[in-house]
Amino acid sequence: MIPTRTPRRAKTVQYRDFDATELFCPRCRRAVPVRKRLLLILPEGEKYDYTCAFCGTSVGDKLVRPSPPGSGLEF
Repeated sequence: MIPTRTPRRAKTVQYRDFDATELFCPRCRRAVPVRKRLLLILPEGEKYDYTCAFCGTSVGDKLVRPSPPGSGLEF
């Protein structure tokens, strides 16, 4: 007897994106709240810059790529 397999379910996406609320600032020398601002709109996505809420130093960036068609993440 050949065991039957149940079909695998498609992977469900449980989140779309994460946003940082705190990052390490080299100038303040501690984890600090950050501000996110849109820096550039590029063909491959939108680039955001994270800056320290206290001193304004850039502490990181993020590239948000658009979801592929048919992924179920379109709004």
